[in-house]
Amino acid sequence: MHNKIKDSMRLTYPPLKLLNRDTSILAFNERVLSLAQNPDYPLLERLRFLCIVSSNLDEFFEVRAAPHVDAMRDDEQQSDINVQSYQSIALAAHELVAKQYQIFNAELMPALAAQGVHLVSHGERTPQQRRWVARYFETEVRPLLVPVALDPSHPFPQVANKSLNFIVSLGGHDAFGRNNNIAIVKVPRVLSRLIKLPKSLSDKQQKFVSLSSVIRAHLASLFTGREVLNFSQFRVTRHSDLAVDEEDVKNLRTALRKGLVQRNFGDAVRLEVSYGCDEPLARFLLQQFDLPKQSLYRVHGPVNLARLIQLADLAEGNHLKFKPFEPKVSQEIAPNQSFFTQLKQQDILIHQPYESFESVIDFLHEAVNDPDVLSIQQTIYRTGADARMLKLLQEAVRRGKEVMAVVELKARFDEEANINWAEALESVGAQVVYGIVGLKTHAKMLLVMRREGPHLKYYGHISTGNYNPRTARLYTDVSMLTADPQITRDMEHLFRHIASQVKLPRMQKLLVAPFNLHRQMLSKIRATELSAKQGKAAKIILKMNALTDVALVQALVRAGRAGVEIDLILRGACILPIDAPGLDGRIRVRSIIGRLLEHSRVFYFPS
Repeated sequence: MHNKIKDSMRLTYPPLKLLNRDTSILAFNERVLSLAQNPDYPLLERLRFLCIVSSNLDEFFEVRAAPHVDAMRDDEQQSDINVQSYQSIALAAHELVAKQYQIFNAELMPALAAQGVHLVSHGERTPQQRRWVARYFETEVRPLLVPVALDPSHPFPQVANKSLNFIVSLGGHDAFGRNNNIAIVKVPRVLSRLIKLPKSLSDKQQKFVSLSSVIRAHLASLFTGREVLNFSQFRVTRHSDLAVDEEDVKNLRTALRKGLVQRNFGDAVRLEVSYGCDEPLARFLLQQFDLPKQSLYRVHGPVNLARLIQLADLAEGNHLKFKPFEPKVSQEIAPNQSFFTQLKQQDILIHQPYESFESVIDFLHEAVNDPDVLSIQQTIYRTGADARMLKLLQEAVRRGKEVMAVVELKARFDEEANINWAEALESVGAQVVYGIVGLKTHAKMLLVMRREGPHLKYYGHISTGNYNPRTARLYTDVSMLTADPQITRDMEHLFRHIASQVKLPRMQKLLVAPFNLHRQMLSKIRATELSAKQGKAAKIILKMNALTDVALVQALVRAGRAGVEIDLILRGACILPIDAPGLDGRIRVRSIIGRLLEHSRVFYFPS
């Protein structure tokens, strides 16, 4: 075997052909979709995974699709993103969506109906149910619907990203005798997408109606004196990755706030319509949104399938849902004892969500209420709706402590929440900074400075996850509380660097992107490769969200060809081709998906 590896090292290999990142993302979502078919999972949880795929696809199109659509419009043939690449991605996306609706219609909804949970269409409703729905439409829905008949003075309206809409083809003439035959009905987001029927109309079962079916059943009543010839629900997805030139703005927060307003009306990248949408109406919509035909998705069901996650939340039945998962307090944490006392003795490692994130909040709570604590510094990336940490930091300011928060405003799709946090902290006198121009502050750090006699002592929390109590119950993450002087000193230097942009000193223990993390990863891979070339047993295990860095992939392939055994545990996208010449099965890639979202990053280079 050793001679075989030596022989392979002498070979010259063709240029490494990397896997396509976008098709890899779609393949990941296909793996998630497989959980919707897992017979071992409760039915409402299977529905939840189906809806998660829809949400993931929304983000995929919002963030990744625009260059491909542009290439299709411009008939681009030269770059890596061209007509052919878009067609292959569109084909994979169409197949995934078709499979998704097949599972929804043929598997999940019949199975849920057998368990007494029904999504009742207009044709299935009893006369009593139809009367109730009609009253609901008249009182709750109709007042918010304003149909727009298209003519020169009423052009095609602005349709917001991912909003529910209807296009209607009309016969006859309007009130002025004109035959403007197309109208648009925009459905406000304030309306609930799922309505539960009263128990008195549900025969001791749980029956729901979708908002789209309620509107569809009463669409004709919006056009008195006109004949509804054809109609379809539709939904457009728009490019939504905020692009702000940080070098050219005076206030990043203000610029992002303005950008959030415009996000809902970026360039269209995908159009979803009902499967039976009239062909002329579909062509009309494609023309209005300037989209190629590959961007049209005809679906057998509600176009806003992601919103049906409400059914998983609203329906009752313990047998239809996962048993509630209760994290345990880490065994390393002594009850009723100060964190500061414990951390003088040892670090505390917390594996979330198996071990509770509440310990981190308890640590911050103790720091806020300890009169010997002088300052608290924290990075804030994705905070969620739980405001306990925000209130604790505000209380720290009121108690006279110095508080600095590094708020990452560019956390995709969480920008508004983070802007609100920043403003709330500034309003009480905390120092708020937004990181470094051109870079995203994605580290999770909490540093506490405490006076202990004549000395200042630092205590820290560092994690691969977010300071978000909700996702801390759903994502696996590694989290550490420490008083290690080298780690906390590195953290102090890093906070100072972010705030003042002074040169970052040499780190003792922390690896910080973009300064030394990438270089050290390549160095460790190279060292393992050299060990293999010397005939030593060599192994690498890497666990991460995704692997899309070209330099790291090339380094891993070189190491594999040199004889290193490599295990990659990747939840999402991977561009490394494990069947590249010379690897001979030495690189293995596994994707772990399940009830919990794998979010921890662990890199293991055994010596």
